[in-house]
Amino acid sequence: MFAERFALLTRLTFAALVVLGADRLSKWWVVEALELRELGRIEVFPPFLNFMMAWNTGINFGLFGGISPEAMRWVLAGLALAISLALAVWVWRRAGTAGAIPLAWGAGIVAGGALGNAWDRVQFGAVADFLNMSCCGIDNPYAFNVADVAIFAGAALIALRA
Repeated sequence: MFAERFALLTRLTFAALVVLGADRLSKWWVVEALELRELGRIEVFPPFLNFMMAWNTGINFGLFGGISPEAMRWVLAGLALAISLALAVWVWRRAGTAGAIPLAWGAGIVAGGALGNAWDRVQFGAVADFLNMSCCGIDNPYAFNVADVAIFAGAALIALRA
């Protein structure tokens, strides 16, 4: 049983590290190397894909962003760590059950995204969002990042397979 639990946690850790690496690399490239922080907006494939700098001090779509940014910074970073740990414990306990392997991958993908955004909160005090997509005459005012995509995809995998 220990070997199976270790294998599940290895999958979770690998997925989390891949997502965290992709998130950090994308943020470095777009925000720092392409200087989006200074430019504010870069049209990539308008209107479908643009890079638009947005600093999110709240949660999804900036919710609760008006509450003491410094407090939210540490509360949300701590929450991301707690969720990542809780997912690891959940995967550990699911060893030997049907769907444990996809659950481990999904949990790792969610944890990697959560840790990527937590890293931003610690480093910058806010999450760096930069992906902006619009279509069909609708101008989307919101931006998101690779970590956000990973959290959604990992949660969907968990919901479909757990």
